[in-house]
Amino acid sequence: MKIHHLNCGSMCPHGRRLMQGEGGWLEPAQIVCHCWLIEGRKGLTLVDTGLGTAQVQGMVHAHLKALMRPTLDLRETALAQVVKLGFKAADVRHIVLTHLDFDHAGALADFPEAEVHVHAPELTAAAHPQSLIEKQRYEARLWAHGPKWVRHSTAGERWNGFEAVRALGDSDDEILLLPLAGHTRGHAGVAARDQDGGWRLHCGDAYFFHTEVETAGRCPPGLNLFQTLLAVDNPARKTNQARLRQLNAQGGVALNSAHCPHEYRRDTAA
Repeated sequence: MKIHHLNCGSMCPHGRRLMQGEGGWLEPAQIVCHCWLIEGRKGLTLVDTGLGTAQVQGMVHAHLKALMRPTLDLRETALAQVVKLGFKAADVRHIVLTHLDFDHAGALADFPEAEVHVHAPELTAAAHPQSLIEKQRYEARLWAHGPKWVRHSTAGERWNGFEAVRALGDSDDEILLLPLAGHTRGHAGVAARDQDGGWRLHCGDAYFFHTEVETAGRCPPGLNLFQTLLAVDNPARKTNQARLRQLNAQGGVALNSAHCPHEYRRDTAA
C-alpha cells in the first residue's frame, strides 16, 4: 500500500511557546490536521478527513475560529487533494476515523459513497453524549447526510501488545483499528503497512506533539492543559501515552500524531 501524507487543515492559535515549547509567546502555533490517503489493492482509504468543504466555506463555529484560527483554505481539504492526485471522490471507498471531533471527521460529506469505519464506543458517545465535554464536541450536522457507518469492536486480535481489529474485514489491505481511549470515549489509533512493508500508526489525538512519545515524555504546559481539559478520561489518556512511548522506544513502527507539524514535515520530506 502507498500512503500519502496530507495536511487537511492548518490551525494557528496564539501562544506557540506555550503550545509547542518553541518560538515566541505571542507567535502563532503551527498545527496541522495530518491525514493519510492510502492507495490499496481495492481503492482508496482515508484515515481521518480533516476539515471539509462545508467547514471551509463557513460551517465552523465562531468560538472555534477565534480559538484555533484555522486558515480555511479549500486547497487543504481532503477532496481537493484527492482530485489533485488524479482521483475522484468516489474512488475513496473507505474512511477510517480515529474519532469524531470536527477536525477529524469534518469532510465526511465530501465522500458520501465511502464506508465510514469507527470504533463502536465513539459512535455511541456521539449519539448519546454523557458529559458536558461530549455534548459540546460532537457536531451531528457533520454526518447529517447519513454516512455508511461501519462499527467495529475489538475481537481478540493483538498488534504489538495492543488490542486490534481489522478495519476492512478480510481485505488484503492491512489496516487495523486500535482502541486508545482517553481523548474521547471511543478514540482509536489506525495501523497500516506502507509501501516499504513497514508499519505506521496514526495515533489521532492520543498525543499532540512529537516530544510526548519520546523517552522523557515532555509536553509543553499549554498543550498539556489543553489535552487535559478535552479528555473524557485523562488517566486512560496518560496510560495510553505511556504505552505509545514504549512502542516508539522499541522501534520498527513510525508514529504519527494528527497535529504535530514536525512529524508531518518529516513524513512529507521522506
